[in-house]
Amino acid sequence: MRFFVSVSYNGERYSGWQRQTNATSVQEVLEKAMSLALACPIELTGAGRTDAAVSASGYIAHFDYDGPIKEPASILYKINAILPSDIVAHFIAPVAPEAHARFDATSRSYRYKVHTAKDPFAWHSFYCKFPLDVDAMNRAAAHLLGRHDFACFEKAGSDNKTSICTVTRAVWTAVDCDHLQFDITADRFLRNMVRAIVGTLIDVGRGKVFAEDIPGLLQSRDRSGAGQSVPGEALQLCGITYPYELLPL
Repeated sequence: MRFFVSVSYNGERYSGWQRQTNATSVQEVLEKAMSLALACPIELTGAGRTDAAVSASGYIAHFDYDGPIKEPASILYKINAILPSDIVAHFIAPVAPEAHARFDATSRSYRYKVHTAKDPFAWHSFYCKFPLDVDAMNRAAAHLLGRHDFACFEKAGSDNKTSICTVTRAVWTAVDCDHLQFDITADRFLRNMVRAIVGTLIDVGRGKVFAEDIPGLLQSRDRSGAGQSVPGEALQLCGITYPYELLPL
């Protein structure tokens, strides 16, 4: 049988979701915990990569298991007892045999947090020491909406077959006078895409780039024309949607 598992994690100590040979990943830690709890080897397929230090809430992965899961509440308790404090499993849901955590996802949403004044409590937030023009940043973000080639925001050397994505939401919100957040939703994201977009929009907010430059940047497909990628610690995957309802055991 095939199951989806929903997890959240603080990515600060990890190399990202994807299993790697030379660093600890969320996938590796979760697979070990689930294998122990279910008393058989578990291999997970995630909804997509997250960069090193990036966190996630409600991340989805799928796995196959021989038969139904008996006493699911007890199994979930065991998984969470084995997992470190920075990873938590929320639920396990049975799905159709052909359901796929990555390919069936219809949208993914990310949030990036920024603070513009020194704040000792601003964990998982990027400190920008310069004043920012939020209106200009939102005018620039509006140019990202729709279906575009986002190669200019893609990490060099990526092996994606296409760099075309459809963005349905991209907006900056002032939480208070010193804290901002950027929310973006798309059908898919490229490696490093959100962090490069945020870096570019911060350049717009600082007056180094004009909002009206964004369409030309997209058309150029030139990564060197975009801003520097901001740190991953302030980025969080905060939502994944599917064309069907996930009903926990």
